[in-house]
Amino acid sequence: MALPFSFLMTLLVLSCHSNCSLGCDLPQNHSLLNRRALMLLAQMRRMSPFSCLKDRRDFGFPREAFGGNQLQKAQAISIIREMTQHTLDLFRIEGSFAAWDKTLLDKFCAGLYQQLNDLEACLTQEVGVEGTPLLNEDSVLAVRRYFQRITLYLQEKKYSPCDPTADVKRYFSGIRLYLKQKKYSDCAWEVVRGEIMSLFPSLTSLQEGLRQKDGDLGSP
Repeated sequence: MALPFSFLMTLLVLSCHSNCSLGCDLPQNHSLLNRRALMLLAQMRRMSPFSCLKDRRDFGFPREAFGGNQLQKAQAISIIREMTQHTLDLFRIEGSFAAWDKTLLDKFCAGLYQQLNDLEACLTQEVGVEGTPLLNEDSVLAVRRYFQRITLYLQEKKYSPCDPTADVKRYFSGIRLYLKQKKYSDCAWEVVRGEIMSLFPSLTSLQEGLRQKDGDLGSP
């Protein structure tokens, strides 16, 4: 059975919590939340991906945003957080409500909310920036300003000549446009799910890069 949409996003966060240090301490229940998310996504599947091959699309995944060893920890955490937020946003758009079982969808989104809180605390500790509550749906402007401060911090530290999270935003914007053009059909959701699954090599490289950095820091 094909793994559900956003599987790799939750898997990446789980892997980073279990296998590498991100310079902060995530709650003990963080891994459990991700396992629950994976189980819920598996239950949410409604059709076979092979029935939607004609709807496949190249979304232009920004592989350069996953620079492996070239990424600083704060950048990597920010990318993970950005992808988590966009994944949640995708499942909260109007077209998503008709595509999934409401009970399963509500449980899945609640788990992502908790993950965002954990990642915000982690990122705040890593970059030393005053955080902003993320659970209030009316605080979009505050969240944007918060991440603008983080981007400014990364640029000041010369972590990268560009903003990897901007590439992630454009990538997800393309996915949202595709869903809109396809009128949020079941096949469109299946194609998007398959697209996220194809990110596994790049996400694994990012996680491995973080683990190698921690190993270097721990070496005598």
